[in-house]
Amino acid sequence: MTRHPSDPGGTERHAPRPLAALDPNGLLVLSHTLFACAEQSEIVQLAMRHVSALGPYLAEAGYLATDDGLSRVPGHDAGAPTVDDARMKGLGGADGSVSRPEQSWSWAFGLRGAEGLLGYIVVSSHSGPDEQGRFLLSTLVGLTSAAMSLAASHAAHRDNAGELSRIGTERDTALRRLEATRSELHLQKTVHEALARVAARGGGEDAITQVLYELTGLSALIEDRFGNLRSWAGPDRPDPYPVRSSTYQEGMLRQVAREAGPVRVKDRLIALARPGGDLLGVLALEDPDATADEYTMFALDHAQRTLAQELMHLRALAEVELRLRRQLIDDLLEGTDETSAYARAEAVGHDLQRTQYVVVVHWPGNAPDDTFVRAVEHTTDTMATRPMITRRGDRVVLLTEARPDDDAMHAALARELGTPDGAIGVSTRCDSPGGVPRCYQEALRALEVRQNSRQRSGTTFFDELGLYRILGPGNDRRELEGFVREWLGRLIDYDAEHGTELVETLSRYFDCGGNYDDAAAALTVHRSTLRYRLQRIREISDRDLADVDTRLNLQVATRVWKIILGGRR
Repeated sequence: MTRHPSDPGGTERHAPRPLAALDPNGLLVLSHTLFACAEQSEIVQLAMRHVSALGPYLAEAGYLATDDGLSRVPGHDAGAPTVDDARMKGLGGADGSVSRPEQSWSWAFGLRGAEGLLGYIVVSSHSGPDEQGRFLLSTLVGLTSAAMSLAASHAAHRDNAGELSRIGTERDTALRRLEATRSELHLQKTVHEALARVAARGGGEDAITQVLYELTGLSALIEDRFGNLRSWAGPDRPDPYPVRSSTYQEGMLRQVAREAGPVRVKDRLIALARPGGDLLGVLALEDPDATADEYTMFALDHAQRTLAQELMHLRALAEVELRLRRQLIDDLLEGTDETSAYARAEAVGHDLQRTQYVVVVHWPGNAPDDTFVRAVEHTTDTMATRPMITRRGDRVVLLTEARPDDDAMHAALARELGTPDGAIGVSTRCDSPGGVPRCYQEALRALEVRQNSRQRSGTTFFDELGLYRILGPGNDRRELEGFVREWLGRLIDYDAEHGTELVETLSRYFDCGGNYDDAAAALTVHRSTLRYRLQRIREISDRDLADVDTRLNLQVATRVWKIILGGRR
């Protein structure tokens, strides 16, 4: 100790001592190195190499505690360690002697931390350590344990940080997925609810296209399988609607049918409504800018399912209604109770209270199946009121409120079937269900006359048959009375009201071959009187006696009136 003159207070300063003097065993330097290590195995190896610096000691072996037990760490001072690993396991985590034949003293120092045993360092010597030696060895073990605990802590921290980072990344990914799923579910719920409202309200095809347009912002449309427009919602509807060739249409349908969901065909997204494989309709979205996303495809696919259910329902109703209508018309043709007929007709939407006509259609070469029936149905779709239709053999029979217009129905059927070689027979008017069987026979008679005439194709009306009405089998008194009333009714009524004999005059006139003198003599009247009566007959009956067909029908009518009906009616 020295005193420096410049130290007025007389304080004393110690000269710095060398590090080797302060730390002759190098434990301070070693601790710095140990605490800088990141791996526990490296820490144990450093400690084992430093054992010999503390005295006459040898590091026999080092161990790390693992989940599977003790794992040996290669040592520096032992070329070929012979420590019995089984003996080490027998220590049960405590410090203890490990007997070695060639060493008088061997000791397993436990390396421990806050979480328990971390490992062992086995030290041997020719003699046991003194107090200082024990202190140095204990200090080395303590420093090693602390360094191992710190390394374990750092490793756990790194693992935790990595795990937290991984968990954070997974959490962010899960949140993004959750948000996407939530958004998707919300959109799907919107689609489901909108289409469910359509179904609940019994909305038809127009309601489906409208809600699809509102959901997607794209114009929606429904076509039948032939490409005919059935419904459109949204802007830019083509007018007139384009007609595609059957070849293109069938090719497009085959292309779309090969896929499981909606398919893009040019500027359209197309989905087929085909429950059970039976194509009922085509649902499409106009998407020229290709803006459709997954939500659009989802909405189109689900709208297609709603459309399929709607069309299936409509088909089922149509089939039931068609069956009921066919059963009703079949019963009416055979004759049925009028009260029940009125009720059944009202149930299927047909007004039997109105005047009816029976129409029989026959087209040679058409098989007696529903193909011919559907052709007739399609042709009569344009009628003001829908007729009841049934099939009888190779003929189709209609009961309709509207009397066909001359040859218009025949011309339409000729276009539909691709040939004009067919005939149609039309009855007179029918004012009650009880008259349907008679009108059916009239239509058959009209059809028969047409098919046996020189011009076999076309339409024949029973009330225009004239004499042919009473020719052929099956005529009865009522038919004869009807024929007489048609041709002589006005004259009969005039005679009954005014006490004249115009019908008798006309009969004698025809009996005399149209000779004025003979007819006047037979009637015992003057020739001028006969001429006057014939003029009155022309005026009252509104018939042209100079027309050959008219004269023939009037002559037959007067004969029937006189001979069969006894001059009555």
